[in-house]
Amino acid sequence: MASEHLERYRDIIPDFDAFLDSMSRPLPVTVRINTLKTSAPELLSRLDRAGVGYERMRWYPLGLRLDVEKPGRLMEFHMGLIHVQEEISMLPPVVLDPQPGERILDLCAAPGGKAAQMSMQMSNRGLIVANDSSSARIVPLRANLERLGAVNTIVTSYDGRRFPEYTFDRALVDAPCSSEGTARRHPGVISRCSVKRSMDLQSLQVSLLRRAIQLTKPGGVVVYSTCTFAPEENEGVVSRVLDLGDVESFTVPGLRSSPGLPSWNGNDYGEELVKCRRYYPHENDTGGFFVAKLRRRLSAGE
Repeated sequence: MASEHLERYRDIIPDFDAFLDSMSRPLPVTVRINTLKTSAPELLSRLDRAGVGYERMRWYPLGLRLDVEKPGRLMEFHMGLIHVQEEISMLPPVVLDPQPGERILDLCAAPGGKAAQMSMQMSNRGLIVANDSSSARIVPLRANLERLGAVNTIVTSYDGRRFPEYTFDRALVDAPCSSEGTARRHPGVISRCSVKRSMDLQSLQVSLLRRAIQLTKPGGVVVYSTCTFAPEENEGVVSRVLDLGDVESFTVPGLRSSPGLPSWNGNDYGEELVKCRRYYPHENDTGGFFVAKLRRRLSAGE
């Protein structure tokens, strides 16, 4: 692993040596129970009968760590009773907290795990627009939504920066990023990361987040997330949309995190950014993630 690139984060990541050690270890196998097709007791009973070992996640009652190498081969996966999903990627829908009957935008939805999770949270009531600009990624997006029984979801393929005018109650922007936090699953990803790449991505990320806020009703909630550690793609993005919305604090009991950065390398992002949360691999034995919760102002300057 190109630890030289990660050294740039030594001063901002607590217990940095433990962080580096965790990045070299494989991820636990994790799945989400899909209550659109089963219940937690029924699913756990099936696993018990099949002799599949599991551990409940301490912060998310529908998350499991499984004692199997290839959960995608389980019949429960093919039946849509579970979805293979990295543990920390289950977090953004929990923070967004979509409600039955609401209109939700998932601006960068493929491959569909988070959209299906939100459909489950909404009991298939209301509307989710699952959008992705990549025609190739639409195929797995549709397949996952169908397998998991997410029937309140429609799929679109717009450039998210120019998504058509519509009003949503909430929006999720799980933005394309440099993906440093996925290195435990894809070790080669760090070698492709650089400050230049992060800065190139920032422009796209700002445009996506800004459009999502514009499409959300005044007082509505937008969650921005990435699977990278780079401040340029995280706090640096959120700080550029504060004319439209305010950052809100949130907590997830049972899940350790670190605050967002108010500044970095001479860039002043603002004290408000400490309300964002950073999730490092060594804190919860997961991948890395960044999550910001924003509320659109009642009279936001467009």
